[in-house]
Amino acid sequence: MAEVVRMPKMSDTMTEGVIAKWHKKVGDKVNSGDLVAEIETDKATMDFESYQEGTLLYIGPKEGEAVAIDAVIAVLGEPGEDFQALLSGDAPAAEKAPEKTEEKKAEEVSGPESSASTVTPEELGCTVITMPLLSDTMKEGVIAQWNFKVGDTIKSDDAIADVETDKATMEVTAYADGTLLYVGLEAGQAAKVNDIIAIVGPAGTDITPLLNQKSAPAKAETAEAPKADSAAAVTAAPVASTSSDDARVKASPLARKIAQEKGINLSDIKGSADGGRIVKKDVESFVPAAAQPVETKAAAPATEAKAITLPTFVGEERYTEKPVNQMRKTIARRLAESLFTAPHFYLTVSIDMDNAMAARAQINEVAPVKVSFNDIVVKAVAVALKKHPAVNSSWQGDKIRFNEHTNIGVAMAVEDGLLVPVVRFADGKSLSHISAEVKDFAQKAKAKKLQPADWEGSTFTVSNLGMFGIDEFTSIINSPDGAILSVGAIQAVPVVKNGAVVPGNVMKVTLGCDHRVVDGATGAAFLQTLKSLVENPVRLLA
Repeated sequence: MAEVVRMPKMSDTMTEGVIAKWHKKVGDKVNSGDLVAEIETDKATMDFESYQEGTLLYIGPKEGEAVAIDAVIAVLGEPGEDFQALLSGDAPAAEKAPEKTEEKKAEEVSGPESSASTVTPEELGCTVITMPLLSDTMKEGVIAQWNFKVGDTIKSDDAIADVETDKATMEVTAYADGTLLYVGLEAGQAAKVNDIIAIVGPAGTDITPLLNQKSAPAKAETAEAPKADSAAAVTAAPVASTSSDDARVKASPLARKIAQEKGINLSDIKGSADGGRIVKKDVESFVPAAAQPVETKAAAPATEAKAITLPTFVGEERYTEKPVNQMRKTIARRLAESLFTAPHFYLTVSIDMDNAMAARAQINEVAPVKVSFNDIVVKAVAVALKKHPAVNSSWQGDKIRFNEHTNIGVAMAVEDGLLVPVVRFADGKSLSHISAEVKDFAQKAKAKKLQPADWEGSTFTVSNLGMFGIDEFTSIINSPDGAILSVGAIQAVPVVKNGAVVPGNVMKVTLGCDHRVVDGATGAAFLQTLKSLVENPVRLLA
């Protein structure tokens, strides 16, 4: 009996996943434990192994398409078995077979809408590729690059495209052999999870029914749109054109607007788009032949009036827009949720770093790995949290969780945003161990190789901008943590010791607290302990 395969939940925060690659195609035999697909979350791409057996009868999302948790992504069963009822609740296909001829006739009269409800990809021998769900927060994926074009022959293991999520860019592998018949969007464009991005099948196959059945619900709006657009074009044409000649020139609305603003006659411009159509870049790159005489005439009156003559400077307002990648979208959403949900307050303290600097120099003479000041802070934070469990807590809505373990998230800047891998049980690790672990995380983060186990489960976060010369700053709490420490640069400043002003080295740290779980006195006590540990680092080695 046919069984559906659903999108699994592969992390504690995952709500959807993107099919990065199918390793099986329709018609293949699947055994329990076989690698069926690679699923991309917002942090990494993971293998999805089947726990069912049978023949792969149906594949829902295409590579690069996102799918919600528990949504149907495939169907397994016996060869030739009817599975349509599992997808839509309709009657079995065998019962509909006698009506097929009549439906075809109706299609010839009423258009492709009729076939859209009856024709399946399998009947056409095609495979529909949808945007897969590849991360716990992914709502859509961006096609970073197509590796094939329509008409190309592809194999099931070919990477037909690269899909960008909020954490990484991953390959979408074709799970069928055939010809690339359709590409639903261009490179740089985004598609929602489960939207069609490509269709693969035999060369020359008419895929119109497959596309129509996806767009049928919007037919009513689509039918009215051309009428409205036509009316708008008739009304706007006299305004958009700079002359009667321009109205007969094929040009985009934006190109017409720019030409009007610059006083350029569209008939003087040669279009580079299909059919000689003028687009934005054609107008921006156009240099009028009579530009110099116009400037001379404009300058003449100023000379005759004997006014102050300023050099002519022609500027152009320009800007570049870049689509928001998946990582940046997730950062924006999660930090906004944290800032506007958790009531933040901040406590700042200055730490004397003279002893820490001397201790670090001695440690690095014998340590197998170079220890940084940030490693010392991470270790000191972990030890201090064991003494102040209220700071090592998180708000759970109807309860507060006090963590007995210390998993320290270390914020790391990468090209597309920010990642926070976790040093687990940091209070029990040596400075060298912490240093080696953080360096390994940094390399993986830059290469986008971090896995869910690397970033999940933090109880407290450390964010350090001291290496950039930042004296002090505040950070937004990395939910669900109850606090975050912002570490500034070590500054050489005059300090008072034993009643005398002497040179010293001071580092400021700021504790950001969620007031729902950490009170001011609690946070202050934690900072006192942290200050004492960093100023006397030998206590960290005991």
